[in-house]
Amino acid sequence: MAERRDNELPDKIYFKIGEVAEIVGVEPYVLRYWESEFPALRPVKSKSQQRMYRKKDVELLLRIKKLLYEDMYTIAGAKKQLSRSGEKSSAQLSLKLPQSHDRGLLKKIEKELLALVRLFDE
Repeated sequence: MAERRDNELPDKIYFKIGEVAEIVGVEPYVLRYWESEFPALRPVKSKSQQRMYRKKDVELLLRIKKLLYEDMYTIAGAKKQLSRSGEKSSAQLSLKLPQSHDRGLLKKIEKELLALVRLFDE
């Protein structure tokens, strides 16, 4: 499986497991295994139970791959490295909205929510 060489992830809100596997450069079963090992990695699931990874999840997967494949950490060692660097699960992240009512930001959020609804309806 070929890994993506450019540093930019596609400008999407959610990615399906096949897309993520291609971006990260591993097979989908590896991603599912890493989910079982790394508590910070918890993709949401659509109505059809398909995994939907956020950009933050893909970035975390790329970091996990680097720790395991390049830096040669064990799973346990990679977990320790991530906990030291303060990686948080999505449940631990807090949503911080700006105090001002930025119309552009609200439009972007609306667009992302509509895209999310379409993804879950698939």
